[in-house]
Amino acid sequence: MYIMLDIQTEVEIHSLSDLPKFKELMENINMKINKSQLAREMGVDRRTIDKYLNGFTPKKTKEKVSIVDAYYEVIAALLSDDSKQVFYYRRVLWQYLKEHHGLKCGASTFRRYIAQVPEFARYFTDKVRIPSPKGTVRYETEPGQQAQFDWKESIPFETKNGEKIEVNVAALVLGHSRFRVFHLALKKSQDILFSFLTETFEKIGGVPRELVTDNAKTIMDEPRTEYSSGKVNKRFAEFAKDFGFMVRPCIAGRPRTKGKVETQMKFLDEIHAYQGQLTLEELYLFIERLANRINQSFHQGTGKIPLFALEKEKSSLSPLPPERIRNSYRMKHHTVLVNASSMISYKANLYSVPTKYIGKKVEIQILDEHIWVYYNMECIAKHPLSLKKLNYRETDYKESLEISAPNYPDIDTLAKNNLKTIGEAYET
Repeated sequence: MYIMLDIQTEVEIHSLSDLPKFKELMENINMKINKSQLAREMGVDRRTIDKYLNGFTPKKTKEKVSIVDAYYEVIAALLSDDSKQVFYYRRVLWQYLKEHHGLKCGASTFRRYIAQVPEFARYFTDKVRIPSPKGTVRYETEPGQQAQFDWKESIPFETKNGEKIEVNVAALVLGHSRFRVFHLALKKSQDILFSFLTETFEKIGGVPRELVTDNAKTIMDEPRTEYSSGKVNKRFAEFAKDFGFMVRPCIAGRPRTKGKVETQMKFLDEIHAYQGQLTLEELYLFIERLANRINQSFHQGTGKIPLFALEKEKSSLSPLPPERIRNSYRMKHHTVLVNASSMISYKANLYSVPTKYIGKKVEIQILDEHIWVYYNMECIAKHPLSLKKLNYRETDYKESLEISAPNYPDIDTLAKNNLKTIGEAYET
């Protein structure tokens, strides 16, 4: 490759190893190097150019090829400045490549590879880490004794459709088995908290004797401090009494007290690996899959698999209250039929769902000013609550058009034009 300089001098570059001399020449004549152009010309990543310009010399001895080498370009793209996705931990990147790109290697092999590639290692070194608290004494609890609850709050997320939102994840972990439950929510209202705890206690088959929490206003009217036991919110105290557990708020400013649930927050950082990749409904399902995967994995602290450890802990949990009490705290669900137009009805207004559910009964739940639609426990659609008679998601409407007009040459344009007309006709 030849580089033509402004002083009418040609510099020949045969390989990456010629770049240090090229840099020296450019510095001598006070000219700036166009790294992006070099990368394009040589067919490599810009960071590789930067590495060689700064004196990198490959080892002359032939090294064993890593299985991860085949994924170099994929990793480079995922970790590039242009990527919306963020990987706070090498473990998250490894998991993502396994699930979406077919990587087949152990986590330790992957970590070694990343450490040996400077541009990749630098990506993770540059991530801000919160230092672990010093002097924390680890403690274990008896089966059925304790659960810990917390929120992963205000997570910025960009959906596949380009919508920018904030989501929260409720997290509960049993102190003995380390079994955890996650739930995605757009708000952190007390009603959502009650519904989450109710469904979680039902899922684990009982109630722990105490619940360690923070000092959120949905739980505490007055925070617990070094000098005060605080004051539990009246409604939450009634909920705790109905379910038969003690509320143990930690001292304000000391999150280490609920360290078992705090450690779950790093797992939830995996959400950022899917920035711009999922719809809100898909993110909801991802959170459930994430909890299931962790519960089926070996826990280094206990030496057990949480899912199996839960089976032994269940017998030590307190019994659930009667169903009528549980139902009073549960978010209400309604069963409806999907009509021939692939729509469900709520308060005389229609909302679309995918066409494959025509003729099937689905459940709807009103939450966070949205209507959520489920089929066999799977979230299949979500709409903002609306006063409009017809409420279509573009993907659902396009599916319907493809069935009714299979040979139409431009379904996308037809769908957009029709939806615009429908929106104008039914504006309130």
